[in-house]
Amino acid sequence: MDSTTTKYCREIENLMGGPDKVANLTGSKCFERFTINQIAKIQKVNPAGYHMTERISLVSSFFISLFLSGDYASIDPSDGSGMNAMNLKSKQWINEILEYAGPELHQKLALVAPGSHVIQGSISKYFQERYNFPSHCSIITAAGDNPCTLAGLKLAVGDIAISLGTSSTVFGPLMNPQPSPDEGNIMCNPVDVDGYMGMICYKNGALAREHVRDKYANGSWDTFSTMLKESTPGNHGNIGFYFEENEIIPHAKGFFYFNASDKPTEQWEDNKLHVRGIVESQALSMYVHAQNIGLKVTDRILVAGGTSKNKEILQVLSDVFGVPVYTGQQPNSASIGAAYRALHGVQCDIQKKFVSFKDVVGETDFAKTATPNMENHAIYQKMSIRYKQLEHELVEQHNTDTTTTTTTTTTTTAPSRL
Repeated sequence: MDSTTTKYCREIENLMGGPDKVANLTGSKCFERFTINQIAKIQKVNPAGYHMTERISLVSSFFISLFLSGDYASIDPSDGSGMNAMNLKSKQWINEILEYAGPELHQKLALVAPGSHVIQGSISKYFQERYNFPSHCSIITAAGDNPCTLAGLKLAVGDIAISLGTSSTVFGPLMNPQPSPDEGNIMCNPVDVDGYMGMICYKNGALAREHVRDKYANGSWDTFSTMLKESTPGNHGNIGFYFEENEIIPHAKGFFYFNASDKPTEQWEDNKLHVRGIVESQALSMYVHAQNIGLKVTDRILVAGGTSKNKEILQVLSDVFGVPVYTGQQPNSASIGAAYRALHGVQCDIQKKFVSFKDVVGETDFAKTATPNMENHAIYQKMSIRYKQLEHELVEQHNTDTTTTTTTTTTTTAPSRL
């Protein structure tokens, strides 16, 4: 991942009063890949190129600019909320951040579109003549892949989607976001003018589960599933953390095991404890961190990805969250979401008011595959409190170890630079 803009991230956070302040304003702490930090870098290292630039667009707004009659498209508020530059509530650029990032940046970015559903203009004569588009064909504000995936899955408040791939992603719509520098990203909802969407990404998804499968279940998913089914919900009070790679949330790495008294232990002798441990640990993390950013799951979970075929894992998710789990395949969900959004935008224009997205596109047709056992849910409710505290202690220890390592490394290597 690009880390060449770390300097500019820290300078913006210092300017605005810290990462908490930036997260509260923009929905996220400063991330190196986010647009405003990249703009700041270009302006500093290539001021001539920056000065010559007439307009700065996101990929989404640039793409539909190609279809307009000589006009630039405005940036979509849901996509703009992933730039570290837009006020999440007012949906306007933050003056102090733009002034830091580059001169005349307000003009180069122009105004944020007044809504994701807004028509930006009609298709140009070139496309009418070259490809026979009708002259009344409207160009709807374009959004990014994550907002369009939310639309493609037809998620409503009370739902979340979980992608159980190589890495894992949790996202869904919400009305009362709780931004945090330590808890994922908050963005504007592309299909609800008053709503938001939250997103949490994990590195240790399938990779960590495969590690446990290979080490404790003879490398077999069938054996893994059987062991999970035969083990006890709550894992006899044992809690494990499996971070084979440097995790994003929480920021930690390694394998850690705790007994029912929350005392660290070197290893568990029963392999079933590890099989259930990895599944419960990942589900509890999703539950805890979703709540931390305001994602309250009251209706259902939509699960996609390769692991969505494992009914035993889906049952644990259902029990932890206390809601049914639905599965299904929605290929190219971002592209389909963009098409749904176009239809929605046209309907809003025809009726001259904002129309409910659900009324336009209907509900998802995913199939129910797991129903929560509420006795198990009660066990996980108590377990989640312990999990949250143990995770906090792990992060504190990780930060202490990192500081110690950094200090030691600096002291050791300094003489060689003389």
